Amino acid sequence: MSMIGEYLRVTAAELDSAIRDPDWALDFVEEVRDAEEETEPAPAKARHFSTYKTWDMLRFLLARAEFPVNVINGEEPFAEDEDWGYGPPRYLRPERVQLAAEALRATSYAELISDVDPAELSSAEVYPLGWSEPGALEWGRPWYEGLTQFFEAAARANDAMLVWLD
Repeated sequence: MSMIGEYLRVTAAELDSAIRDPDWALDFVEEVRDAEEETEPAPAKARHFSTYKTWDMLRFLLARAEFPVNVINGEEPFAEDEDWGYGPPRYLRPERVQLAAEALRATSYAELISDVDPAELSSAEVYPLGWSEPGALEWGRPWYEGLTQFFEAAARANDAMLVWLD
């Protein structure tokens, strides 16, 4: 079983519904994911996005860069008694999504990995292991770029974000 970083763009009304009724939120997540599995929209057009297994690598790199928003784990808890795979979901309010989008846009992947020794990720036991492989740091680039596009689209729409590990 793999740990996968998951995101769902939600309107303010949908966020309110999710906070009031976490069971509704989980059903909504599954409905959106199922619908988008068939069409596979680009990150800028999607409501659901996954960072696949790169979530912990991106967490490490963003923390190292003192990123202003916790885009990997979310910031505000809801459904604390629920388990959406690997713990309860969290969310980001629209203003935090906006700040995250601006910071992601301003931080290139090349900047994130500059001066990073893959041994740092191994020492920190960043999931998944195997950082000594050639080009290991490049593995996260497409997911970071997709995450940036996803957050930029959410910010343009003034959406909030549900965040969880599955």
